[in-house]
Amino acid sequence: MPAAAAALASADPPPAMPPASGTGGPAARRDFYWLRSFLAGGIAGCCAKTTVAPLDRVKVLLQAHNHHYKHLGMTAVICTYPLDVVRVRLAFQVKGEHTYTGIIHAFKTIYAKEGGFLGFYRGLMPTILGMAPYAGVSFFTFGTLKSVGLSHAPTLLGRPSSDNPNVLVLKTHINLLCGGVAGAIAQTISYPFDVTRRRMQLGTVLPEFEKCLTMRETMKYVYGQHGIRKGLYRGLSLNYIRCIPSQAVAFTTYELMKQFLHLN
Repeated sequence: MPAAAAALASADPPPAMPPASGTGGPAARRDFYWLRSFLAGGIAGCCAKTTVAPLDRVKVLLQAHNHHYKHLGMTAVICTYPLDVVRVRLAFQVKGEHTYTGIIHAFKTIYAKEGGFLGFYRGLMPTILGMAPYAGVSFFTFGTLKSVGLSHAPTLLGRPSSDNPNVLVLKTHINLLCGGVAGAIAQTISYPFDVTRRRMQLGTVLPEFEKCLTMRETMKYVYGQHGIRKGLYRGLSLNYIRCIPSQAVAFTTYELMKQFLHLN
C-alpha cells in the first residue's frame, strides 16, 4: 500500500475541471457535513410544520372530543415537551371557555395546580413510545419507495442530482408522492399513541382527567368509552390531510436541501 500510494502521488495528476465559482472543491464540500445535514433537516421540518399548523389545532380538538367539534370528521422532545403541553392546552380552548389567558398564565396554572414540573410532562411516555414506529416506518417507507422507484424506472421517476450528476434523485413531484405515502402509513400505525398523548397533555382541562393519569388508563378509558374507530383513531381522516402534506413537504425539502448543500 505505501509503494502504491507513492507511485500514485508521483504520477502526474489527470487534468481536472476547475470548480464552479462559489461551490468549492470536494474537500470544501466535505467540511461541516454534519452541520449542513442538520441545516437541511431543520429547514425541511420548519417548512413542513408551517404548511400544516392550522390543521394541527383542529386535530387536537378532535382527539380530545371537544364537544364544539364533535361533528368534524428523545432529548429534544424532553426539553421542549412543556412547550408542547402548553400549546395543546391553548389550542383546545374555544371562544367563551378560556381557562388560560395566555402562555405565561398557562405555565403558572399548570405548575401550581398539577404537581409542579411533573404537570408539564403528562403524556411523555406515549410520546416516546410513538416516536420509534412513526419515525422508523416513515423513513423506511420513503427509502424503500425511493430505492424501488429509481431501480425499476430511473428514467421515468428520477433525474441526476444537481450537485452530483452520478447520483440519481427522485423528481420533485415523485418526492412529494413518496413522502405523502410514507407519512400516511407511519401515522396510521402510531396514531393511538398520539391520541393518548393529547388526552394526557390536556390534564385537568378534561372532566375525566382522573381516569387518564397513565398511558394504560388513558388507552383503556378511550377504548372503553369510544371504541377503536371513534376513540383511538378519532380524527385520523383529518390527520391524513395534515400529515400527508407535512411529510411530503418535509422529505421533498430535505432532498432538495441535500443537493443545495452538496450532501450527495
